[in-house]
Amino acid sequence: MTASLPNSPNCRSSFSDSPTPITRNRPWSNFRAMTRAKSERTEWMSRGNTPILYWLKQGAGKSTLPRHPCDTASSAMFDFVVYLLYRTGSAIASALPLRFLFAVGRFLGFWAWLVSGKYRRLAERNVAIAFANEKSPRELHRLVRRHFQRLGANLLCSAKLTRMSPDKILQRIKIENIESMDSRFRAGVPVVLVLSHLGTWELFAQLMPKFVGYVRNASVYQKLGNPFIDEHVRRTRSQAGLELFDRQAGFEPVVELLRSGGGVGVLSDQHAGDHGLWAPFLGRLASTSPLPGLLAKRTRAALIAAGVYTTGPARWRMVFTDRFDQPGASVAALTSMINEVIEQQIRVAPEDWFWVHNRWKTPQPNFLLARYKRGVYLPPGISARDLKPFRILIRSSNWLGDAAMSVPAVRAIKTGRPDAHITVAVPSKIASMWKLVPEVSEIIPLPNKSLLATVRSIRRQSRFDVVILFPNSLRAALETWLTGIPRRVGYRGHFRSWLLNQIICQRETPGPIEHQADRYMRVARELGASVQDNWREALPRVRDISDGSGTVPLGDDRVKLALSPGAEYGSAKRWLPQRFAEVAAAVAAKLSVQWILLGTPKDVAVGEMIARTLGDSCVNRVGETTLEQLIGELRECRLLLTNDTGTMHLASLLGVPTVAIFGSTEPRLTGPLGDRHIIVRHQVECSPCFLRECPIDFRCMKAVSVDEAINGVLALLQRSAPSALA
Repeated sequence: MTASLPNSPNCRSSFSDSPTPITRNRPWSNFRAMTRAKSERTEWMSRGNTPILYWLKQGAGKSTLPRHPCDTASSAMFDFVVYLLYRTGSAIASALPLRFLFAVGRFLGFWAWLVSGKYRRLAERNVAIAFANEKSPRELHRLVRRHFQRLGANLLCSAKLTRMSPDKILQRIKIENIESMDSRFRAGVPVVLVLSHLGTWELFAQLMPKFVGYVRNASVYQKLGNPFIDEHVRRTRSQAGLELFDRQAGFEPVVELLRSGGGVGVLSDQHAGDHGLWAPFLGRLASTSPLPGLLAKRTRAALIAAGVYTTGPARWRMVFTDRFDQPGASVAALTSMINEVIEQQIRVAPEDWFWVHNRWKTPQPNFLLARYKRGVYLPPGISARDLKPFRILIRSSNWLGDAAMSVPAVRAIKTGRPDAHITVAVPSKIASMWKLVPEVSEIIPLPNKSLLATVRSIRRQSRFDVVILFPNSLRAALETWLTGIPRRVGYRGHFRSWLLNQIICQRETPGPIEHQADRYMRVARELGASVQDNWREALPRVRDISDGSGTVPLGDDRVKLALSPGAEYGSAKRWLPQRFAEVAAAVAAKLSVQWILLGTPKDVAVGEMIARTLGDSCVNRVGETTLEQLIGELRECRLLLTNDTGTMHLASLLGVPTVAIFGSTEPRLTGPLGDRHIIVRHQVECSPCFLRECPIDFRCMKAVSVDEAINGVLALLQRSAPSALA
């Protein structure tokens, strides 16, 4: 029989005398026809449910449509060679006894387990996700090895089973509970048969027409990349009485078949990509196709699952479940039920399932799920706490201020998916700051030692799915690359793009100066987080980590104000110490306040000078506090008078209003977040310079007067604590 493409409005030609490609059942004729069509520059495209053939006329070295990379005679030749090898292997397998094939397949599977490191690691990761809480590492290791052996045996046997008659197949397989499906069909109820890659799953294509041949039987499948093998599979399935529907061709024919009372089998245990529903599968969120649930809801079909288990050498058991869909259940609920049923099937014989498929694939770029169309569904009785975690490692910035500015982005990342488990790797000197953030589950204090010591610290933790790099340094990227974390996300940075496999793009269009916190927040957006427009003004939520050891008792009703005269970055960011003292003294003369002087050991001399000026109006804690004690002190204060420093950002994180003196830096870039702060700054011609030391006359800081700072403190007190002015 010869099939030709008819002329129709959907067949468009750039010249009228072009030949129409013809396909035949004979493989060699098909190869010649396809090669001839490709040499005439043909290209298939899909518009809706109807294929459109474009005939492209070659001219002046150009064509009217882009050239497909496989659109060459050599690629067709390669496909045909693979097809011949496939047919040859099938013919050899069909001539051998099934028990022999099963034994050979087990042997080949064992060798595949030994040499195929990539797939072995994938299977090990998958079984760890599924059973790490139930099985020991040794048991998981054995399960992966048995799986490779079982997979090899079943795949090799499938090559023969697909060429056997149903009656001969039934001599090797035991059927259980087929009545659950048969009774539905005889009652006129269509059936969506939920299938999984369990055992010799290809047997369903052979046996379904045998079991329920009195109704139309079909399967939804993914078109194979090799057109010759694809055509062969379609032909053999149709000869057995099974109709095949390509997923890419639309589902109206499937709906029509179900409404006529037929049955459709759908493999439902594969990663469904960006169009799937994220529902728990073996305890962890997985993208799941809603197709079976959609078909069942639209056609009122029954949902029945079936699986094939290996019971011995070349022996199997095919088990059908009872109808498990519930009246009135949503598509999301039905999809979740399907995952639960397949999970139960896997637990019966874990080694039979297809563990070398990346079922819990990390999407790219949006592995955060907040913006996916179908979203996340958790069945009743399951909360986010019950899910197995998606582990995200965040490499924190090394500076206190930068780390504090990244907190809103970390919060957005945490809320991006309910199973997110956030671990922050941070230099030990600022690790206490991250204890404030309730969205952070674990903290890895990094030693101030060698690169390898840092790598060891990270590798001692649980296996991470993703690492997000906030620093732009080469070392930070090298640290995480050496840990072997599969997804590494960050800005291109300093000669480190080769160490990352997901790069966050810089802002392309010029515009206003971008705040550093916005730069961190862009990382969260690029990964799929849903960010509120008013995230800058949101009141901070922090834990109380103080033990009271840092609190200074006043013994009276004076209002506590904090003063931080230092700046770790360099002297160019420090306002004149004597002016800080004058401001503090003037405020203390007007109001009943107590100043708490804060700073690092490098600021001790400055602190002593200011303390001498203030006398009993201050408590000098400069150089005496740990970071946790500094946090405790700031919590007790009504405001902070400071330079552009890490303490300023820490106070902002704690919700403490600040009066910040800016000179060599830019508040639009690194100012405190929120609207509870006052910036005092004089714009001079050389500011911002971002230098550590001023090379000229320090004019940007000298331009800020004492009165301006006093007015800022009084205005902020009036706004945040009116009782202090009473």
